[in-house]
Amino acid sequence: MAVLDQLTSQDAIALEDKYGAHNYHPLPVVLNKGEGVYVWDVEGKKYYDFLSAYSAVNQGHCHPKIVGAMVNQANTLTLTSRAFYNDMLGRYEKFATEYFGFDKLLPMNTGAEAVETAIKLCRKWAYEKKRINENDAQIVVCENNFHGRTTTIISFSNDPDARKNFGPYTDGFIKIEYDNIEALKTVLESNNNIAGFMVEPIQGEAGVYVPSEGYLTKAKALCEAHNVLFIADEVQTGIARTGKLLAVDHENVNPDILILGKAISGGVYPVSAVLANDAIMNVIKPGQHGSTFGGNPIAAAVAMAALEVVKEEALAQNAEQLGILFRKEINTYIETSTIVSLVRGKGLLNAIVINDTEDSSTAWDICMALKENGLLAKPTHGNIIRFAPPLVMNEEQLLDCVNIITKTLKDFEK
Repeated sequence: MAVLDQLTSQDAIALEDKYGAHNYHPLPVVLNKGEGVYVWDVEGKKYYDFLSAYSAVNQGHCHPKIVGAMVNQANTLTLTSRAFYNDMLGRYEKFATEYFGFDKLLPMNTGAEAVETAIKLCRKWAYEKKRINENDAQIVVCENNFHGRTTTIISFSNDPDARKNFGPYTDGFIKIEYDNIEALKTVLESNNNIAGFMVEPIQGEAGVYVPSEGYLTKAKALCEAHNVLFIADEVQTGIARTGKLLAVDHENVNPDILILGKAISGGVYPVSAVLANDAIMNVIKPGQHGSTFGGNPIAAAVAMAALEVVKEEALAQNAEQLGILFRKEINTYIETSTIVSLVRGKGLLNAIVINDTEDSSTAWDICMALKENGLLAKPTHGNIIRFAPPLVMNEEQLLDCVNIITKTLKDFEK
């Protein structure tokens, strides 16, 4: 079989099963085309994408401006490494720092790399600026977090699938309950070696848990009072997903370190970034951190185009309005539902909780039925289904999707 021969869905799945590592459990649909809010499988069936590659495709599939920037740059210069300057990185750094309101940007490729970068940056700042004794710095994180899958990151995960048989684990992290300001207050008051507090403004992978109003504001104030860096992991929640440019913007919180990824490229190229002001970022010196592909010319061109699209098409405002409508419509359905107990979220990052146990197959079965009905979504943590369509969706499309979702759910009513 030639590499580019047309495959059936069964063929493609069989190839992955035989030759690929079994580290994912995908929905059995094989996609080969995307445009806007839609994707098509290899047999030509059209679906609404209600996952957006875990919020990487906020600007819609194959956005022409973003793809155009990538193709144009790919035809000019692709990679220099940081051994030399290139004519795109500085432009991107200026653009992005002004866009988000920081002094400096450190470019990386993936969300996990950016999280690792933020951890290293926070620790180095703690030793050189806060004067914590070397190797004593600790970072506070939240239970049920998801910051990636590197060895360091899984060391402070409490997901058994992420952790089991991957030890020994990295020390230096303290886990507290999410959305519990008293727990944060207690640990900051009792420990002088705290360098930072790293938090997802909304816990996406855990099931779209939205913290109590004021939680982020109070957490930032506590960090300031104790000279601790507030680190916002906005890899999934950032870039207009929750109805604001950043999820922390709902409470007007300015992080000391901001972590971005996924939709900063519109899903067409791996791009991530860590942003901070000079007092923090300047502790990193030549040779102390880097990446061969970090800050490459294609990434720079793509990220600028992707961020321009967010503002030009008012995607944050659209996400805010459609999110309110989505939750209103789903809540109306829930009033008489026996299968869904609640909907929660902000903007177009939402989840429904299925009225069944976490170890049941009900949420998976519902997603399989949604697939048959032309909408793609995926369970998270057993009985939760996350809904995160591209932010270019319009009201008519959203209501069509609500109709598909509610009709499908009704087939599972007891």
